[in-house]
Amino acid sequence: MAILRLFVVGNVLRLLQSDRTGGRRLPAANTSDTTGPTTQIPAPRAPEREASLAAPEPGAPESTASLAAPEPGAPESTASLAAPEPGAPGSGAPVAAARPRRLAGIAAAWPALLLYATLRATGLITFWLIATEKHRDMWAQLGRWDAGWYTGIVARGYDAAFQYRPDGTPLPSNLAFFPLYPGLTWLADRVVPGDAAVAGLAIAWTAGLAAAWGLFAVGAHLHNRRTGVLLAGLWAVIPHALVESMAYTETLFTALCAWSLFAVLRRHWVTAGLLCSLAGLTRPTGAALVTAVGLAALVAVVRRRDGWRPWLGGLLAPLGFAGYVLWVGDRLGRTDGYFRVQKDTWNMYYDNGWYTLTTARTLVTGKSDLAIVMCTVVLLAAIALFVALSADGRAWPLAVFSLVVIAMVFFGHGYYHAKGRLLIPAFPVLLPIASALAAAHRRTVVAVLTTLAVVSATYGVYVLLFWTHSP
Repeated sequence: MAILRLFVVGNVLRLLQSDRTGGRRLPAANTSDTTGPTTQIPAPRAPEREASLAAPEPGAPESTASLAAPEPGAPESTASLAAPEPGAPGSGAPVAAARPRRLAGIAAAWPALLLYATLRATGLITFWLIATEKHRDMWAQLGRWDAGWYTGIVARGYDAAFQYRPDGTPLPSNLAFFPLYPGLTWLADRVVPGDAAVAGLAIAWTAGLAAAWGLFAVGAHLHNRRTGVLLAGLWAVIPHALVESMAYTETLFTALCAWSLFAVLRRHWVTAGLLCSLAGLTRPTGAALVTAVGLAALVAVVRRRDGWRPWLGGLLAPLGFAGYVLWVGDRLGRTDGYFRVQKDTWNMYYDNGWYTLTTARTLVTGKSDLAIVMCTVVLLAAIALFVALSADGRAWPLAVFSLVVIAMVFFGHGYYHAKGRLLIPAFPVLLPIASALAAAHRRTVVAVLTTLAVVSATYGVYVLLFWTHSP
């Protein structure tokens, strides 16, 4: 598995070396996408219909030549037919927009999809080997915890009211789980062989590839193709990456967030609002995306750019999240129904961060489990990387999204051992690392990804086979 991983990573990076030369390899001395002090090989003039790194706006006519998407907030007159590759002399703009073909984006993104799939497959195979040795069924482990709640919704629907134990305390309610993922699982169960658990895995794994593609699109738009590929690869080897292979909502939610934020960067406001609304039907952290998309749309409205589109995009963005919260309130007969479900049945609510700080303090005052240590490290790393991300003014909508996700995790009361998993959708904080690795030597990239893959696989085995709580 290690040999396969090294082979794939090495070849993907080797292919990307020729990104800026139209398929021709650079001399051996130039092993990254950054420019050096030596004379550069001029890039050939791109044909008008050259494949792009980004998917076009759905519904765009195929015969229309696509203009470069200006940086959000930049004057519309700055758009051009072909922007220079970021990192090339005189470059300062995002990657030029795509030709209006959906498959153009897929063709450009395939190295990212291959790298993501390979890294996730090696982690999953590692888990399968150890689970088999421990006489544990891998598929049963991938369908535990929250996955069981989703399959229960598929089978029986949502609770109609609070349910209570004999002592009068409320039982956990499935109304805490948003409806898009179980809805898609219900549909997939009609066509995918097996039961709803298999259908849930099929949705999660497919969404994982869609998320990797979206991460690639964001990274390539803000930096270059190599950064986009590495962003997808890094997301595949974060400590809680095994959850991306479980029947959980993390991959679906991240995919919707990535493509919605990409649409914001391209100023495709209606698409951004629609995808944001779907994300709001997937997880409560959809509120973070609503904040980012809504704020970006508001800025466009204030600056009087793009006409009616930011108005409509901003209005569409909160519909999914608000709609489900209101539906739960109506079902329970009280306007705060959803929040009562979270607090009374799951003991989850927001405080001033005291719970997080108190739990983290156990790292220095007493013995802590590995899950607590890892979640603390991940939370601190996310905060530090957010600071680095904020330095890039072009990525401010992504920074807003990441900030709200981190804040929701930090100020959330309860389930400290799951805080690392709750940060999985905050993929923009990986951009500074991906950008730095894009400028590094191939050996450095392989070493970093391999090390992270080993850590991720090891922790994944621990959290599903030895840890006694949810991941």
